[in-house]
Amino acid sequence: MPEVDAPDVMADRRVELPTAADTTALGRAIGARLAPGDLVVLAGPLGAGKTCLAAGIGEGLGVEGPVTSPTFVIAREHPPLPAALGGRGVVLVHVDAYRLGVGTAVTPDPREVAAQLDDLDLDTDLTRAAVVIEWGEGVAEHLATEHLLVRLDRSGRRSGAGVDPEIESDERRVAHLHGPDRLVGEGP
Repeated sequence: MPEVDAPDVMADRRVELPTAADTTALGRAIGARLAPGDLVVLAGPLGAGKTCLAAGIGEGLGVEGPVTSPTFVIAREHPPLPAALGGRGVVLVHVDAYRLGVGTAVTPDPREVAAQLDDLDLDTDLTRAAVVIEWGEGVAEHLATEHLLVRLDRSGRRSGAGVDPEIESDERRVAHLHGPDRLVGEGP
């Protein structure tokens, strides 16, 4: 009888992110664990650090960058760097579903957003790429049998010399990760 891969054990983890550097480091750790076919869904309010986290994921994957917000183009593909420069051979497809109506004040019909995501042909890319979707919670999960959900929340305001201008505001962040244990991981 052929061996069938068992689904990963699901895990949850909470990570404090006091600075943009911490957010990027978490992204690097996630990116280092990704393989072709993996889906990461990023959720959180405007300015929560989703793009900062996606940039770290790109660094962890070793893709050509910089990884910036694809808001106006909706999706951007980043090919891997050569192995000698740290590339792991995995393409990153970075999607921002905000313009599909997900992040707006009017709640869109999830079926319409899912249809728009399908029009981007992301399921084809999933076989050869790791896909990161900002604002995809509730509409993008159907693209893979399992996915990593990273919910970013603001946990309180900071002020003073330790405030990092690279993150969208001076508030601390907390990341809540839920997904396959191999993607949730234990670090950074």
